Amino acid sequence: MLLIYIYILIVIFGYLFNWRYFGVKTLGYYNGKYDEIEKIMIPMSDRSHWFGDGVYDATCARNYKIMAIDEHVDRFFNSARLLDINLGFTKEYLKNLLNELVQKLDDDELFVYWQATRGGNGLRSHNYDEEQKANLWVTICPEKITDKDREYKLTSMEDTRFLHCNIKTLNLIPSVVAYQYAKENNCDETVFHRGDIVTECAHSNVHIIKDKKFITHPADEYILPGIARAHLLKACKALNIEIEERPFTVDELINADEVIVSSSGDLCIRATEFEGKAVGKKDSDTFNRLKEYIYQEWLECTKK
Repeated sequence: MLLIYIYILIVIFGYLFNWRYFGVKTLGYYNGKYDEIEKIMIPMSDRSHWFGDGVYDATCARNYKIMAIDEHVDRFFNSARLLDINLGFTKEYLKNLLNELVQKLDDDELFVYWQATRGGNGLRSHNYDEEQKANLWVTICPEKITDKDREYKLTSMEDTRFLHCNIKTLNLIPSVVAYQYAKENNCDETVFHRGDIVTECAHSNVHIIKDKKFITHPADEYILPGIARAHLLKACKALNIEIEERPFTVDELINADEVIVSSSGDLCIRATEFEGKAVGKKDSDTFNRLKEYIYQEWLECTKK
């Protein structure tokens, strides 16, 4: 009995003094309240339920250090600006909150997700109150980044999404369908293409290497400006690898020397199969230089 009382006191003091929770594997946050994800309740009036009316961002953490938090928060605020969502808080507030919340979990390798919805405190209506403050959600759960030596199999699908792919909105049904299609076909990702032009993947960017050049679709309205993509571009500059930011075709992908998939969880993953046929693996030198640079950056930025 004494041990039970001692444990209760430890938990209470941990809560009061912001010590790490005991046994907490996931954490959910909604407008100032937090608990394990499955215990958080969201009001039915939140506009995300009716319209998917909101924006989000996400990244990974290791040793309780959030990777590229400044860049992710900047992109999050830009997405909100483009959709006229009144966040009602500053970038510094959000960064401090996220850094505080990751400390509350047992695991130190985490997937950190946050979203802001356009409030909502009444009945369903397409129009919105411009003064309404956003509702802020955060979910955090254990997740490791993809092993750097893993190789991906790709399939493809016509890109029928709207022309606001540069905004990280909650409207992800086409990506859900595309990713499910990949899994049902024993693949790791689905490559979107508009006609013959490759855009991106269901939840990643995709790039090619040809003749020692790193080729990636330009950051326009057809793709999300990936943070991992930006870090790959910086790595290319540091390694003196020539860059071409231009649209490339499905045929160019098939005949590329290397095909690379990137996201915050898939920092620099080699793709070796497309629609059941072998692709890439023809320029290991350039690919490995990029891969090692990116993963060393990850380790350095998240070291204790």
